[in-house]
Amino acid sequence: MASLPGCNNYCVCVALLLLCALVCRAASRTVSHVVEVESVEPHAESMEERHQRWMAQHGRSYTDDAEKQRRLAIFKSNVEYIESFNKVEGRQYKLGINEFADLTKEEFRARYLMGSKAMPRSPVPALDQREPFFYGNVTVEGLPSEKDWRKQGAVTGVKDQYGTCGSCWAFASVAAMEGAVKIKRGNLVSFSEQELVDCATSYGNGGCNGGFMNSAYIYIVQRGGLASERDYPYEGAQGTCKAWDVPRAERIVSFGYVRQNDEQALLEAVARQPVAVGFDAHDDGFAYYESGIYAGPCGTEWSHSLAIVGYGTTSDGTKYWLAKNSWGGSWGEGGFVRIKRDIDDVQGMCGLAMLPIYPIA
Repeated sequence: MASLPGCNNYCVCVALLLLCALVCRAASRTVSHVVEVESVEPHAESMEERHQRWMAQHGRSYTDDAEKQRRLAIFKSNVEYIESFNKVEGRQYKLGINEFADLTKEEFRARYLMGSKAMPRSPVPALDQREPFFYGNVTVEGLPSEKDWRKQGAVTGVKDQYGTCGSCWAFASVAAMEGAVKIKRGNLVSFSEQELVDCATSYGNGGCNGGFMNSAYIYIVQRGGLASERDYPYEGAQGTCKAWDVPRAERIVSFGYVRQNDEQALLEAVARQPVAVGFDAHDDGFAYYESGIYAGPCGTEWSHSLAIVGYGTTSDGTKYWLAKNSWGGSWGEGGFVRIKRDIDDVQGMCGLAMLPIYPIA
């Protein structure tokens, strides 16, 4: 049968148009389906799920469901505080949900701080009867712009004052001594904090109830040295003194004080060795510190002790101290904290410049 004039071209065009319409409709359905799938919001983790995950991460368990619910409520309150803090623009440091997140403020302070102690105001004379040696005679211009004693092998691994034991004073004393001995004699020895907790109580220290670094050094000098951590390991509680049953790993001959309320003098001291300092750690933010330059708020009540093991300046010009803490490696920047340096207050951030002490190896 003869086709109508122009039918071939016309039919082909119509067929192509119908085919295009079908393809576009199918594609439209596919795109619509894809868009619909992508628009589904991910599951928002509940606070209960976050707490459960946190428990698994930190190996936490509770005696019963009532205790778990109580800890969940505390955890929720602390997490909300941490997240609210981190949302504020311009903060110099960040907080993190760490192993302390299910403790109340009072529980944390009882376990990890010393309570409010007054800074000793009358330095004890040097034990070898030399003239007391104070840093502060070298101009800052002659010092290195930054220092990190970790890079020179003068800092042992981060330790943990676990248990309900306010033994930070022992850890700070030991950390500074470890650095001094390494710098002087070339041996990096991990010394025993437990010996100080158990044995230095007659020197004015309170074991797990707090103490002073100068009293710790008096004990070490008069005892003829300090045991190693290997021979006298940490137990997280005060026990019977065993110092006479273990050998002395190393000794110091004396100790000195950095000039009080003088961060320039402290800079000179830290350029030459790690230094032990008192610190006001009552601020809730310090417990959850994760990274950055800690800048308070804080007072000057000596509730904690740290070892200053370096200093430096950030890319934006913020000066800081590098301090070794004793709350384990999961706290802060791998167990360390950077603290703002050269502030307007002569006592230093949180009172760290009020009475810095260094051992003499």
